[in-house]
Amino acid sequence: MTAAQATGAALTARDVLPIEETTGTFVGRVWDPDRSVPVPVALRGTQVWDVTELAGTSASLLERADLAGELAQVFATPATWSVDDLHLPQQLPAGDDPARPAALTLLAPIDLQVIKACGVTFAGSMIERLIEERAGGDPGSAQRIREEMTQAVGVDLAAIVPGSPEAAAVKEQLLSLGWWSQYLEVGLGPDPEVFTKGPLLSAVGTGDTIGIPAFSSWNNPEPELTLVVTADGRIAGVTLGNDVNLRDVEGRSALLLGMAKDNNRSTALGPVIRVFDESFTLDDARSVEIELRVEGASETDGGDGFVLDGLNTVGALSRTFERLVEATLGDHHQYPDGCVILTGTLFAPTQDRDVPGDGFTHRHGDVVTIANPRLGRLVSTVGPTEQLTPWTYGVRQLVADLSAAGLQA
Repeated sequence: MTAAQATGAALTARDVLPIEETTGTFVGRVWDPDRSVPVPVALRGTQVWDVTELAGTSASLLERADLAGELAQVFATPATWSVDDLHLPQQLPAGDDPARPAALTLLAPIDLQVIKACGVTFAGSMIERLIEERAGGDPGSAQRIREEMTQAVGVDLAAIVPGSPEAAAVKEQLLSLGWWSQYLEVGLGPDPEVFTKGPLLSAVGTGDTIGIPAFSSWNNPEPELTLVVTADGRIAGVTLGNDVNLRDVEGRSALLLGMAKDNNRSTALGPVIRVFDESFTLDDARSVEIELRVEGASETDGGDGFVLDGLNTVGALSRTFERLVEATLGDHHQYPDGCVILTGTLFAPTQDRDVPGDGFTHRHGDVVTIANPRLGRLVSTVGPTEQLTPWTYGVRQLVADLSAAGLQA
């Protein structure tokens, strides 16, 4: 089932792009069927410009020191396309090759950047990770453990700075109560949790399908602000992200993080990257609020009609953007093509969907919408990973297509 079928309306690029932000600087990627290659584009309002004269890939484009200034000049020229020329993956006809669609198609906005993610960057997410661990992946035990944990903490963890003496004292208190966990270290200690979420080119864009593997029965979306970082550590812009999480798998053991996080279609990014300029700065990004809505298929379509709403308040992050970047790249690790960093989420769904006390989990056919009016809408339909279109378009194919089109990475 596509997002359009689940919502009863045909989702279009106009529905997901921030077209009301007519002074902003946005970049993305589209599949250009005329050249049979994915190309970077710039967007403003309802207009779209091919910017391959500046760079052949998103990674190279974002490295440009004065990208906003250069794109301001591009915006003064006639546009290449309109947003109404763009198709979303769910609009493509059956039988069309999703790796080489016949229509101009909006893709995830990154290509050669490494996909990194952070965990336990909010006090609430630390509590939920502790609960997952103590529940051993059993959602039925979560509510009881959540109540015990709330009583045990007795302080406002959101007000505590990780790595501070106060954080160390709370950690010792929890340890004395028998609440030992590796999550205490990354939640309250000096170093954040940063892991590789997925390989190059593995992210799906808005209007596409995210996958839940058959081996997981307790899972949820994670709406996150995503930093777009250059090779030298400069935060060039932000986009929306969904760090799909398999709670039962990670709850069994933190050593199963790769199994819980890195699966086909387990990362969604987009719809576009908002590049910092006078209309939207890094400080503006610090105060972003990201809305989440999960809509189950209607009962007439065999679903439960379930609706879940959530909010991720980025300003409640316990660590700064700069600290997350510093922990990701520097003298200890370089990313020559840049990276993106999903910064974590405050949202942890506890609303029961089926059995009382079991909380929330995805169902196939769910439509997940992650949105902010200044960044757009990242819309995904949930499906069974093993039955979805395999991921076949890799770096070798991208390089070959760029070469054939006369473009450089």
